[in-house]
Amino acid sequence: MSKTQENVEKHSQQFREMFDSLRREISKVIVGHDEIVDNVLICLFCGGHVLLEGVPGLGKTLLVRTLSSALSLEFRRIQFTPDLMPADIIGTNIVMEDKSTGRREFQFQKGPIFGQVILADEINRATPKTQSAMLEAMQEHTVTSGGQVYKLPTPFIVLATQNPIEQEGTYPLPEAQLDRFFFKLLVPYSNREELGTILDRTTTGDAPVAEPIVNAEQISWGQELVKRVAVAGHVQDYAIRLVLATHPQGEFAPEITNRFIRFGSSPRGVQSLVLAGKVRALLDERYHISFSDIADSVLPALRHRILLNFEGEAEGVRSDDLLHEILQNTPKTLAQSVNVP
Repeated sequence: MSKTQENVEKHSQQFREMFDSLRREISKVIVGHDEIVDNVLICLFCGGHVLLEGVPGLGKTLLVRTLSSALSLEFRRIQFTPDLMPADIIGTNIVMEDKSTGRREFQFQKGPIFGQVILADEINRATPKTQSAMLEAMQEHTVTSGGQVYKLPTPFIVLATQNPIEQEGTYPLPEAQLDRFFFKLLVPYSNREELGTILDRTTTGDAPVAEPIVNAEQISWGQELVKRVAVAGHVQDYAIRLVLATHPQGEFAPEITNRFIRFGSSPRGVQSLVLAGKVRALLDERYHISFSDIADSVLPALRHRILLNFEGEAEGVRSDDLLHEILQNTPKTLAQSVNVP
């Protein structure tokens, strides 16, 4: 057994306890949505960003605020509106005067992006020009202004909410920005029992509050531990072939891909599958990724990385339906796909 694997096994229980403690703290405020909460926490420990989509009033913003309350990190909220400008996000250079000398010089005033947990609320209500101000921060964790590069604090995570693009006053996110989100999560309606609990918590004057229980050092430690989880070559190849199956006219593309998809997933898609699989393995008390760990992350990792062609748009094809079909048509090992004469 390698020293890396020994280290993972030694600390895996501590990781699970930290993950479970965050679950419990968030559940004090958030009712239901267990899968959404788990996937948000997976993104946190993978160092990725989250896009939460759903109609207004489903608790997307509350979930982000609750997560930030459970973390001892600097929280910043950016409310995206049509008149928001890029400088309102990243900051700008302003003229400052030294009172003692009277000398004037430009100084950079940091914008709200200089936080650790960033809530980009209703991100698709801003124009594409403003949305693109997030690109460098989300990928390089830096901001460039006036030719100067400024580093963002770590850990750094963007949790963006958006309304369905069919609603009025929304702008589709550019593909380049969508690709920077680790997961895209679809927030569903609450059921009857959950609505009852929500009413009990919010209409009695005794609303619960999450307390900070995990700090920046613990998150960074968890992120490093996740990277050390082993992945076998044949499991990694399964993730690769799943992503290649989204590329039309490719070697592994099924007929449904060639018919309805214009562009498939980028390499970030397979990175998301493998990293998320490592977290799922740790939570299941394993120290290597299984095929099911990869399959369980296909929808949130790839649904926003598929661009439909004209026929797919015209027929109202859903990305999730395509991915289900791709999962069924992609064998776990190449030996399964070989046709014996």
